Amino acid sequence: MERIKSGIPGLDELIEGGFPIGSTTLLSGGTGTCKTIFSMQYIYNGALLYNEPGLFVTIEANAKNIAWNMQSFGWDVGQLQEERKINIYRMHLAPKKSFGDLVKEELSTITGIVKELGIKRIAVDSTTAFASLIDDPSTIRNILFKFGDGLKELDCTTVFTSETKSERNVFSAYGVEEFMADGLIMLYFTPPNRSIFVRKMRGTKHSKTVHPFEVTPKGIVIKPKEQVLWEAIK
Repeated sequence: MERIKSGIPGLDELIEGGFPIGSTTLLSGGTGTCKTIFSMQYIYNGALLYNEPGLFVTIEANAKNIAWNMQSFGWDVGQLQEERKINIYRMHLAPKKSFGDLVKEELSTITGIVKELGIKRIAVDSTTAFASLIDDPSTIRNILFKFGDGLKELDCTTVFTSETKSERNVFSAYGVEEFMADGLIMLYFTPPNRSIFVRKMRGTKHSKTVHPFEVTPKGIVIKPKEQVLWEAIK
């Protein structure tokens, strides 16, 4: 199976060398577990280290704030943006019409960007933001399925985030995202310790244990040779 490097030091050792090309991976965790940093680093290092153009799709934050967050780690985002290797797009989901129609329009826009710029990597942060625009849980699930299917058709390797309750066995915000994804990675924060667990990764003999990680001045670094007891996660 062909794979792409994650760009997260230590992670590829846990997932047989990288994400399967064309797969979608859900990154879940509670507040402060570094989901956005992970997804930004996936896009940044993909462009910097592997010359793979990436698209960071945000539903809430604006593009300037995302770029500033990347620069806070000393990442040279500006040059990569000029070269169109890092691209940031904010979805426009103001509830003025059918939400299903809005998502179709946004998928069409994202598809155009992918084709025009030869995008290989996509990060979507975050699916949880849909909740602020849709009240009905069944509608949210239906829209997320359609959105996930649309991303799969782009043949990019995609990471999307979901904010969950800070509990070990809660894997997504709406109970549906983990089923539309090929991979599921959980991030935990039990102060002062951070940890990561690869819950599933299709076609991959991934690690079955929990590993610690740190947020360094250059980004996330996972310690694949160290383990965290499941009981230590709260």
